Amino acid sequence: MELPKSYIRQMENLLPDEYDRYFSSLQDPSYTAIRVNTLKISVEEFCRRSPFALKPVPWTADGFYVDPDARPAKHPYYAAGLYYIQEPSAMLPAQLLPVKKGDHVLDTCAAPGGKSTELACKLRGTGLLAANDISTSRCQSLLKNLESFGTRDAIICSEDTSQLKKRFPKQFDAILVDAPCSGQGMFRKEHHLIDSYRQKGPAYYAPIQKQILDDAADMLQPGGHLVYSTCTFAPEENEEVIRHVLKTHPDLKLLPIPMTEGFVGGIDMPEAVRLYPHRIQGEGHFAALLQNAGQPKSHQQTVKSGPIDAAAQEFLRRVDLPDRYFQKGDKILWMADRLPEQKGWRVLRSGLLASTIKRGRFEPAQALALALKPEQFDQTVSFSLDDERVLRYLRGETVMADTKQNGWTLVCVENFPLGFAKAESGRLKNKLEKSRRWQ
Repeated sequence: MELPKSYIRQMENLLPDEYDRYFSSLQDPSYTAIRVNTLKISVEEFCRRSPFALKPVPWTADGFYVDPDARPAKHPYYAAGLYYIQEPSAMLPAQLLPVKKGDHVLDTCAAPGGKSTELACKLRGTGLLAANDISTSRCQSLLKNLESFGTRDAIICSEDTSQLKKRFPKQFDAILVDAPCSGQGMFRKEHHLIDSYRQKGPAYYAPIQKQILDDAADMLQPGGHLVYSTCTFAPEENEEVIRHVLKTHPDLKLLPIPMTEGFVGGIDMPEAVRLYPHRIQGEGHFAALLQNAGQPKSHQQTVKSGPIDAAAQEFLRRVDLPDRYFQKGDKILWMADRLPEQKGWRVLRSGLLASTIKRGRFEPAQALALALKPEQFDQTVSFSLDDERVLRYLRGETVMADTKQNGWTLVCVENFPLGFAKAESGRLKNKLEKSRRWQ
């Protein structure tokens, strides 16, 4: 690959004693890793069940390197949402952000959802996760990944942060800003970013990053934490952005990040961390942790249930979830506590999609299936991992199974839900969402 000369000069200045090793590392293969979905399975149990050889990622408790030839995206456990495929260094920012049960958490630039899914795991089904991305089209993959993880207490939105801060001044306990950047740290893995860098380098992104971080700081409540991260090396996109926000928001302070082997401190900013691909098994990254001084306040908002379609109501009696259903048009949602008012901003999904009404016909949602445990639905079939019916179901085919009654049935692999089917005389008519069917 032909690298931009300005970038080469920059890296020679940043790494005067290591640039040969750094540039040599760009010829090495990149790494494949997965992060366990602890909302559905413990790390220990996943390690016992894992179909792949696993090697821990040092800077996170739930991440593991896997052989790319193992094709982790083509395993039934992936379809069941037991793990997320993620670049190893990209696991760091969400790991650094302190999140406790009941917190209100914002992911400002969330698509495609790798970091949001980790934040959802930290919340453990409590509080609120606001996952935002300014690109509505990219929000579709964000929504799909959060649904795969069985996330219930989330609101997926598509707004500019300058608009979000008007709605949520000093509202969030924890905020992640994984900012858009020039992508220097990903050149080895994604070669197309080199051409993008030639068109839009650090000078283009730095003002955007400062604006997003300023907006995020305005939404951070007293006592709250904020992580800023990029996958680039340019100081003007990293340390200079942090210095800017510390100057414009004197209530913020920079916290030290514990150093793992291979990490280095920021440029004249030892509290921050830089990850270089010649020092670690991963791509390039930068991260800094900030905190707003002061005492946090409590959150009060709640959402009550409302009237829903009769057919949906009959089906949902079979689901062991608290009665917090609300109908919006043709969609029936399970609404978590503390979801904010939705009028006046672009919300793609609020809470858990439980079902839809199509042409007067009721259909339970794929998102609901993936959010349930088998014991939370009154008719379930579970196939072993080596049962050929698993692959047939994932391809959208009808399969045979013994069921106690006709009607809606939750289909599982090893007791992990995959989706719904409709049982009729021992036949399971496939209702797996078409976008999730294997080709």
